[in-house]
Amino acid sequence: MESLSTTELILIRITGEDRPGLTASITEALAKYDTTILDIGQADIHNTLSLGILFKSDERNSGFIMKELLFKATSLGVTIHFFPISVEEYEDWVKMQGKNRYILTLLGRKLSAMQIAAVTRILAEQGMNIDAIKRLTGRIPLDETKGNIRACIEFSVRGTPKDRQQMQEQLMILARELQMDFSFQLDNMYRRMRRLICFDMDSTLIETEVIDELAIRAGVGEQVKEITERAMRGEIDFTESFRERVALLKGLDVSVMREIAENLPITEGVDRLMYVLKRYGYKIAILSGGFTYFGRYLQDKYGIDYVYANELEIVDDKLTGNYLGDVVDGKRKAELLRLIAQVEKVDIAQTIAVGDGANDLPMLGIAGLGIAFHAKPKVVANAKQSINTIGLDGVLYFLGFKDSYLDEQGKL
Repeated sequence: MESLSTTELILIRITGEDRPGLTASITEALAKYDTTILDIGQADIHNTLSLGILFKSDERNSGFIMKELLFKATSLGVTIHFFPISVEEYEDWVKMQGKNRYILTLLGRKLSAMQIAAVTRILAEQGMNIDAIKRLTGRIPLDETKGNIRACIEFSVRGTPKDRQQMQEQLMILARELQMDFSFQLDNMYRRMRRLICFDMDSTLIETEVIDELAIRAGVGEQVKEITERAMRGEIDFTESFRERVALLKGLDVSVMREIAENLPITEGVDRLMYVLKRYGYKIAILSGGFTYFGRYLQDKYGIDYVYANELEIVDDKLTGNYLGDVVDGKRKAELLRLIAQVEKVDIAQTIAVGDGANDLPMLGIAGLGIAFHAKPKVVANAKQSINTIGLDGVLYFLGFKDSYLDEQGKL
């Protein structure tokens, strides 16, 4: 068995134009001398390779190994550098592996050097180190006037923030000032195994508040809209506001509900998001302070697994101004999320909740990943993640999906 006194640790860094077989050629040369690979990493940016290999070998072979690798590098047209690593340096590196890992995701219509510099400066000030950076979105069109442009970068970060709350606040300020979104998540097994996602409906899956649409048809649009906005801002109790608004709908014909359902303005990115979630086996729920009639319409359209919302009382094909059962408010949404997770045998850490209003905060708070979507200021301030710059399919990037995965399904 090799003793440490006769062992040498060498880090090689290879850069140059990438080509098939390059990694095989390098490792075949190392294999001749029975080296042990201690670490290896490779990145390719616009066909430019950066390959790092840390290996252990008998120090008597070091000269032969470097000579052969230099010959290989010349024949392959790449540049190679050698760095001897001490046992102490290696052991320090091994200790670093035990530190917390996080995933920081940056998202927007486009990402600039200013945005990335500001975010990475915060990480540095918090004493955190970036291990890897990868782009999740496809190639960015040079023509910025094209529609539905998205840009997303994922940072793998190691360390423990000096002040997690301060860092979160700083990132939120940057997101607002520099027009980008971010997600900062602990990189553990739960992040990689999300299984249940719960959505608010109004102003999340659809770009309207259905109760406002009903109110317009009933001739009480401004009254109801004002109450709705106050409730969503958290200024008044949701249940009381709901009772007041429903009462104003008395006498409305149910045929109006069908007409509204068939013309619901679906939020940007919902079609793509739902396709991918169903394709990869997620359970999907609507937990809404709106109405079951419209939730079931979306359920049929997208194959949603669960719908919990409010039931309007109908007599002789007209709304009575009353509702049936308990109101689905913020507390009830959180309870339902827990209940569905239990039914599906999913750990609460594997759940996702997405919403825009103050009544969504309880479920955003208990979910493993709570995302405020184009939300009210109070909601954004209390949520750990938010999406304000692009459509609802931005959720996919917070889950770690790459456009290259989705392109295989023809759903870019």
